[in-house]
Amino acid sequence: MNKQTTLHILQNVKNGTLSVEQALLQLRLQPFEDLGYAKPDHHRELRQGIAEVIYGEGKTAQQITGISKALLDKGQDLILITRLSARNAEAVRKNIPLVYHDCARIGIIGALPQPNGIGKIVVATGGTCDMPVAEEAALTAEALGNEVTRVYDVGVAGLHRLLSRLDILMDAQVIVAIAGMEGALPSVIGGLVDCPVIAVPVSVGYGASFHGLSALLSMLNSCASGVSVVNIDNGFGAGYLASMINHQRTYREGNNENTVP
Repeated sequence: MNKQTTLHILQNVKNGTLSVEQALLQLRLQPFEDLGYAKPDHHRELRQGIAEVIYGEGKTAQQITGISKALLDKGQDLILITRLSARNAEAVRKNIPLVYHDCARIGIIGALPQPNGIGKIVVATGGTCDMPVAEEAALTAEALGNEVTRVYDVGVAGLHRLLSRLDILMDAQVIVAIAGMEGALPSVIGGLVDCPVIAVPVSVGYGASFHGLSALLSMLNSCASGVSVVNIDNGFGAGYLASMINHQRTYREGNNENTVP
């Protein structure tokens, strides 16, 4: 159940076309749906402001299709499917219209919303090989209603490349900084800007990088203030958190209309 449906029920109670008991019944019905292999959470948007997202890895095409249909039937306008293989995407597309982004391994059902955040989210990478994780973050943020600017291949091996985009970085509301190897990019960016920086370690690098562990530890030990860290290769988590930050003032204003600034 999304916010619009809930508001419609409450409005009907207000104007007398729906009894309190009927409204309660509608609100209580099926907060989740038991499909046997999955339990789609239809009240996620009502509780958290963001609807259910499907994690595609490890699921069959039939399971992904079933979950997607259950969400669509309950009025979810846009469905984000992360870690979706090209093979499963093709199978799902036979039953449900789906746009597949191969680099990010993301499938999107429904139209992307118009940006309604406070400002811009910048997604920056140390190298081109970080793009799959970066695109997962960027597309997640766009699906959640954010304007996203991509700044790719600006790692510390050529610091002048990053500094040439400093105007874009300084104009951001929040920055997602993605890097492998030694993971230095978020610390450098964190020392230049006045907005939150979300660091994403990537499993890119030679042997001693330990599949992203070296970058993770570097980012956790960042000397720059205002840098937070998500898990290795977790572009989705970074894009989700960036969206929450970019909508924070809008949410507070919408829920504190009587608060004096």
